[in-house]
Amino acid sequence: MDTAPALDYLRQHHRSVLITRRRDGEPNPSPVVHGVDGAGRVVISSRDRAYKVRNLRADPRAVLCAFTDQYFGPWVRLSGRARIIDLPEAMPGLEDLYRQISGEHPDWDDYRRAMERDRRVIIAITPESAGPDRQA
Repeated sequence: MDTAPALDYLRQHHRSVLITRRRDGEPNPSPVVHGVDGAGRVVISSRDRAYKVRNLRADPRAVLCAFTDQYFGPWVRLSGRARIIDLPEAMPGLEDLYRQISGEHPDWDDYRRAMERDRRVIIAITPESAGPDRQA
């Protein structure tokens, strides 16, 4: 599967599991919500101290398995390299991601303070491959 149809799917379905690698090579799955930014990267908000962020700082390879809200049905796997974007550079991306998932926030100043307090980062995954290439 080309990454373009996968990104179209990811723009419509925001629930997924992000798989990173621990130091010992063991996979580390994390349930996340994701969006797609204007550059065509998959974006996820996380805390700076979360294991997934630590794992990606050490090994940027990431795999995302996304599915519908009903869970069963069509799904997409996307693989790529992740970049961690820290504050303050992350703030516009955090705001855009919120809008994609939830719409407008009732108090953007409060939202920004919460992102700073929680030390939020953006995980930005540049797609390299996607699948499945066929459905069973």
